Amino acid sequence: MLKNVLLVDDDKLFREEFIECFEGLGILEASSGEEALAILSKPNDIDLVILDVNMSGIDGIETLKKINKMIPKPSIIILTGYSSTDVAIEALRGHADDYIEKPCDLDKTREIIKNILDKRRVDEKVITSRLEAKIEKVKYFLERNCSKRVRLEDAAALVFLSPKYLSRVFKQHTGMDFTDYRLLKKIDLAKEFLMKPSYNINQVADKLGYQNSESFTRQFKKFTKRTPTQFCCEMAKKIKI
Repeated sequence: MLKNVLLVDDDKLFREEFIECFEGLGILEASSGEEALAILSKPNDIDLVILDVNMSGIDGIETLKKINKMIPKPSIIILTGYSSTDVAIEALRGHADDYIEKPCDLDKTREIIKNILDKRRVDEKVITSRLEAKIEKVKYFLERNCSKRVRLEDAAALVFLSPKYLSRVFKQHTGMDFTDYRLLKKIDLAKEFLMKPSYNINQVADKLGYQNSESFTRQFKKFTKRTPTQFCCEMAKKIKI
């Protein structure tokens, strides 16, 4: 079973009981915020993170903030203690999708999880029975993980195709090689970062995994026909207009 739900809680007994109650879900466990971030920093197909607030080390709210910086449009449910209204409000302001109070009401929890996963699956349009849908799934996988080092083999395993076959059909359907498409998505993300005043070119290069700003600039210019500095100047002029 594909493990597309990440349960983050430092209470081992709670994790075991939760997994037993929701055995129909493919659940991957993390015992701390640090472990969860390590899992999410690698290529993955996780659709939903269920995150406890009170943990040793990095707490749930801080982990939530870090996840939101790592992943475009993550789906996150916060686990809170009974009647922890203030914490729940803070979590929702931090872009969590919903919250669940401990001890969990199983029916309510099941409904919340189902609603979030159903919405995500509709948004992603993941229907793996057809080749076109497999290609769409790979494209979305690349978009979600474009700041990480994703290999053709990772994507092929995701949709149960051989790397050689995926490489061929991916180009047939997109008109681009797998590697070029992956790099294009990385450049698209770079543009988003460059348009934020809180990031400079060196920071963007580092965030996207480049060894230095020079290699980032070369690749950016290859895809956009201008340097990051030129791009920023053009965007600044458009904003003024």
